[in-house]
Amino acid sequence: MKNIETNTNNDFKNLTAVSIIEKIKNGQISCKNLVQYYLSNIQKFKHKNAVLEVFDDALEQAEQVDEAVKKGLPLPLLAGLPILIKDNILYKGKICSCGSKFMQKYKAQYNATVIDKLLKAGVIILGRTNMDEFAMGGSCENSAFGACLNAFDDSRVSGGSSGGSAVGVALDMCAVSLGSDTGGSIRQPSAYNNLVGIKPTYGRVSRYGLVAYASSFDQISPITKTVEDNALILSVIAGRDKKDETSLFDVVPNYLKAIQNNINGLRVGILKETKKLISKTDYKDLYENIANWFKKQNAEVSEYSVPFYELGLPVYYTLTAAEATSNLGRFDGVKYTTRSENADELDKVYINSRTEGFGKEVKRRIMLGNFVLSSGYYDAYYMKAMRMRKTLQNQFAEIFKKCDVIICPTAFGEAFKIGEKTVNPVEMYVEDMFTTMANIIGNPAISVPCGKGVNGLPLGLQILADNLNENILYNVSDYFIKHFKES
Repeated sequence: MKNIETNTNNDFKNLTAVSIIEKIKNGQISCKNLVQYYLSNIQKFKHKNAVLEVFDDALEQAEQVDEAVKKGLPLPLLAGLPILIKDNILYKGKICSCGSKFMQKYKAQYNATVIDKLLKAGVIILGRTNMDEFAMGGSCENSAFGACLNAFDDSRVSGGSSGGSAVGVALDMCAVSLGSDTGGSIRQPSAYNNLVGIKPTYGRVSRYGLVAYASSFDQISPITKTVEDNALILSVIAGRDKKDETSLFDVVPNYLKAIQNNINGLRVGILKETKKLISKTDYKDLYENIANWFKKQNAEVSEYSVPFYELGLPVYYTLTAAEATSNLGRFDGVKYTTRSENADELDKVYINSRTEGFGKEVKRRIMLGNFVLSSGYYDAYYMKAMRMRKTLQNQFAEIFKKCDVIICPTAFGEAFKIGEKTVNPVEMYVEDMFTTMANIIGNPAISVPCGKGVNGLPLGLQILADNLNENILYNVSDYFIKHFKES
């Protein structure tokens, strides 16, 4: 029988997931005390508006883990690991509002596949996190429940759409979190909050139980403090799922074993187009220094060109709006959603419920989607965007025959101020310039911390690889984080 030690809050500060799992299994920390620590931080940082709801069974589950440790019972891989989940991932019996007042009373009828996998692995789900409504936004200002504030500066955005998930990890409200990434919704908030966030290869993680925004773009994945934590969680949630026909059959490797602390001979690509974009910012020198640092590590750094790179943004917003229009058609005030009280006939139920229930940004994208799919414009916009998507996929496939990874910024700079870009939606959309491409082509991409900006806030480096090459992303990212600051 193991005696679980009594710990102070300082013992839990900034613990990694890997260390938590080991300490719980060895009886070095109490799972219950750990959960209480995270719950106290959720309360302490309540003003950040990162967590929409704390589930009431977390402490009970933690006690069960402690009891199993005391009795020396076998424990699952992630036993006792406290996590938060984005508010668009279904957890049976719990509210899943998607950051929308339209869905504020909806309780999930089943678990998402990723939730089943994590529960089987022994995690404790503490609650659900704030997000841009239906994942449509890049700042977490579009939530019906108020903006989520940046972990380091209350006047700045947390990033979106998975802002709450990022801030939850950054401020020790959980060990790791789950988010979803349709065009940068994990990578951008990770960059703004000094974290590691990955968008896996499309199909690497099942989308079953994720409330869809744009089905051919969406992916669920983890936000963590370290690359090792990220690799561990992705190893658990990835894999084929018969409930999601787009999920891949490929065997999931042990991503932790891919971290070798060696990038000798790595072939690094830099795109002329992204280099040109960043040259207009305050961070040109930083990213040039990063490229030079890779050369000093005996990596081969070469420049490549994707002539249509800047068309990626209109391609993304055309196609995702079209898919969103279709996916959001089911929310009509009849089945899942809150029904308007100002409707006395069927047509008004639909019209009034959707008018009152959806926020401005969601309505904007639905209208855009209906426009590009309408008669007379379908070929001019939607089909043209589909053809350009294929062209971009082919161009990147050719580049990845010559290099192992492509590096670029995650965003143009630090987190911008709350309200700064909400007046002009196009200005907000441009913030996604670097991240949307990975979703368009389906390739994996990761964001890792790379320094501080002019205001002392975090910046992110984005690294892309060929399909199913998450292994190389984890190895390069881990090496970069551990060695770049020493150069």
